Amino acid sequence: MQTKLVYPIIAQENDDADGHYFVGFTPNLPGVVTHGGTLVDLVINAEDAIATMLDGESYPAVQDPRKWTLQANESIIYVTVDITAWQRRNARKVRRTIAVPQYLSEMVDQRKIDVSRLTIEALEDVFRADR
Repeated sequence: MQTKLVYPIIAQENDDADGHYFVGFTPNLPGVVTHGGTLVDLVINAEDAIATMLDGESYPAVQDPRKWTLQANESIIYVTVDITAWQRRNARKVRRTIAVPQYLSEMVDQRKIDVSRLTIEALEDVFRADR
């Protein structure tokens, strides 16, 4: 079962001695505060912050952001959080040992291939095909 949530956040644009950046927070989830150099960075960081806060918790109802009072440098943006995908990306890793022919091992070393990453992607493809 895949769980996708959409939460509005307040994106506050700042331009001060620290430079130009965005801060995001949401009255839906007190304690969630993040930032980014661009709005795209802010959304990516907000997705991670929201998923971290909600991991293993119940999902609070989304408030209507039209009732929020905004400052001149603030706007509402919506962040989609795919809890299932986030949990998979952040799952605890376990060590597995595999044996490969020597010639492949040499080719992996020459091309600097991340065998763990390649194995994870291949296994995910296998299980995705099974669905």
